[in-house]
Amino acid sequence: MRKTHAQRLLAPWRLRGHLVVHVQHDSATAGSPLAPGSAGHNRQAGFEPRDDEWHVTKQINSAFIGTALDERLRAAGVSDLVVAGLTTDHCVSTSVRMAGNLGYRVRLAGDATAMFDRRAPDGQTITADVRQAAHLASPHDEFCTVCPTTALLAQESA
Repeated sequence: MRKTHAQRLLAPWRLRGHLVVHVQHDSATAGSPLAPGSAGHNRQAGFEPRDDEWHVTKQINSAFIGTALDERLRAAGVSDLVVAGLTTDHCVSTSVRMAGNLGYRVRLAGDATAMFDRRAPDGQTITADVRQAAHLASPHDEFCTVCPTTALLAQESA
């Protein structure tokens, strides 16, 4: 994740009293870097939930499967979501697609997400930048609107 962009979104959302939801992957898979107690499970500094913010834990890619997130959002009257996080191709994409299918208006802060290089089945390395561009283009205008952080901040202050 491009941490500074996500932090730039988080501060004004908190200042305006908007609901902030932190989703954390608690993998139950043995040896997973996202299992509780592993380094990959730890939150990055500056993204710790505050007492008035929601903390949702999930065990698979989607923030909506096996959690009460949809029910809680609907009960709170939330219909618009702004999403940032890791990784664009897994948890972010899956959650954004499900949110769109569930009827939420989703704006994805594309520059506040990220992913990693990946080795293709043929052995070729596909860089994170190439993968990021493809994975942001795919859900745009179908499941969400992909926006840069600056546009989201401008929309928020308008």
